[in-house]
Amino acid sequence: MQRVVLIGLLLIAVLGGVHWWHHRPIEHGPGVLAPDAPTQIDLDEGTALQRGDITLVTRARFELTARVLSREDYHFDAGASLAPIDLALGWGRMSDSAVLSQVQISQENRFYHWHVDHFPIPRREIEQSSANMHMIPADDAARRELERVRAGEIIHLEGFLVDASRPGGWRWRTSMTRDDTGDGACELVYVESVEPAQ
Repeated sequence: MQRVVLIGLLLIAVLGGVHWWHHRPIEHGPGVLAPDAPTQIDLDEGTALQRGDITLVTRARFELTARVLSREDYHFDAGASLAPIDLALGWGRMSDSAVLSQVQISQENRFYHWHVDHFPIPRREIEQSSANMHMIPADDAARRELERVRAGEIIHLEGFLVDASRPGGWRWRTSMTRDDTGDGACELVYVESVEPAQ
């Protein structure tokens, strides 16, 4: 029995090491790497997309090139089957290593958190130049692309902002602006493609 437990622990350690290696952070020197804010074209009439018992309604065409500040994978919460990965993304000066070296970043429970001892750039610029985004892969190819994304990577992403709902009253709404903060400020992104930008 003890041998089985040891083998199990060893297997967990190996799998954890492999996961870390595939998702280890990418380092960059100072300088803005993703200068432009996301591009969004709001839709007057959305299209309904069905994912099992979940209905997605497109709200805007969405595209961005950004630095991955952090990633968090989800397996067990109510949205995990729909959006298994959250990416905290930064653009403008929130893609600059000189700024990010002074900002502590974390993710948990579908939120992105940051902390500074001294502001390297104004608070409002941090809020408007970064966001936590819930990633819904449009297909298996998009899922594989998302699974390869690493913290520090510069990615180009295209898709739609969507609202999600299922029978029984469960709803998940996307943010439609980069100016909001707190609960409800995350984007729910239907990802058609994501690839390294550099």
